[in-house]
Amino acid sequence: MNEKSTPARRNTFKSPKPDPIRLLVFDILQEVNQRGGYSNLLLPSALNDSKYEQRDKGFATELLYGTLRMQGRHDYIAAQISDRPWSEVDNGIVDVIRLGAHQLFEMRVATHAAVSETVELARKVLGESKASFVNAMLRKMSAQTLDQWMEPVNDIKDEVERLAIIHSHPEWIVSAYFDLLKDFSEVESALIANNIPASPTLVWWPGRSSQAELVELGGVPTEFSEYGIKFDGIPNSLEPVRRRRAGVQDEGSQLVAQIFSNVAGQSQRWLDLCAGPGGKAALLSSIAQENGKEFTANEVSQPRAELVRQVIGSARVWVGDGREIASHGELFDAILADVPCTGLGALRRRPEVRWRRTVTDLRALTALQRELSDSAVSVLADGGLFAYATCSPHFAETTVAVADILKAHPELEQIDLAPFLPEGLNSAMRGKSLSLWTHRHQSDSMFMAVFRKKGE
Repeated sequence: MNEKSTPARRNTFKSPKPDPIRLLVFDILQEVNQRGGYSNLLLPSALNDSKYEQRDKGFATELLYGTLRMQGRHDYIAAQISDRPWSEVDNGIVDVIRLGAHQLFEMRVATHAAVSETVELARKVLGESKASFVNAMLRKMSAQTLDQWMEPVNDIKDEVERLAIIHSHPEWIVSAYFDLLKDFSEVESALIANNIPASPTLVWWPGRSSQAELVELGGVPTEFSEYGIKFDGIPNSLEPVRRRRAGVQDEGSQLVAQIFSNVAGQSQRWLDLCAGPGGKAALLSSIAQENGKEFTANEVSQPRAELVRQVIGSARVWVGDGREIASHGELFDAILADVPCTGLGALRRRPEVRWRRTVTDLRALTALQRELSDSAVSVLADGGLFAYATCSPHFAETTVAVADILKAHPELEQIDLAPFLPEGLNSAMRGKSLSLWTHRHQSDSMFMAVFRKKGE
């Protein structure tokens, strides 16, 4: 046979070319889900260093944070159609399918694009054989609407299980919310609020910027925090934020600092015992400096302590375990301990936390909270003020913690915070403590109790 009569065999395989935004989101999702990264640090850093258009940055933000919030529900649907136990499926496949499911059910992405773009991503990051499995799974998913997939869930009699699936939360969190709210309609409102993306809130730091400056740049003052500014845009586009004269801080977090500074009043020596990464410390140090107070920030983590240094100006920073604060040999008149906690009140901004924490974490965390509280009291001057704060509404980290502090330290008396709250916020009280709830106040859930050390 003549060689020329036989066509030459060509390599027809095309290298997969996934959408770069979806590829970026997948890489961050893997870093968060498989290696313990933090989405609210990784994504902004990646986008700030990129040349993507604003539309692409918005797509990446919605896809990453949304997938992290709703991946429990996405997994529920996937488990119904997978030919093998979902818990045994390769984690790369799981994360790719979560991204595809989120585009199918939660975003304004055409079905064919959600499937084809996700399969192309799978070819690049997983290989052809695994991409075939992803393709089959997504086509089965897309055969029904979200409402159709959820129909069997609506018939589940156990309210905790039903709400956990529908609103994509672990059951133990749903149960913890019910223990506090005693009403499943209130619980559902809280779960819904956790799944609504949080818009950025700016904070102006006294002595470095002003409310008027940020309002002139397009911001709107917040309802309760006198330092807060709502801004519908990219915070880093503003010169005061880029120059670290203002920052980004949720209104609930600002209120803790604002109320603490109001209660502290004439107290001269202030200490932020657990200061990293520096949100409250930045605001408190600015208020302290403007009022002639001495401010010290303590942080156990060296990298986080560096973040604190970047935002508190010339104030003093100590690096060390807050439980050993007495080793410095100094007393303070007002101490804030925003203690490590489950973070259940900040799920809007830290969506992965709901999947990382378990009910078994509570024991270690509450023990650490007690030790930090004891340490704070040990360096509190007579007549001084100790503020215990968490971004968790959990009963064990709030009401029980207050009772434990009072039992362990009869030299303390709790102060009623109601007179120190901004006008219109009186509903945010639990006993004598501040108790903000996400679904009621459109901010992170925050809890704070303040104690005074009786003088001799």
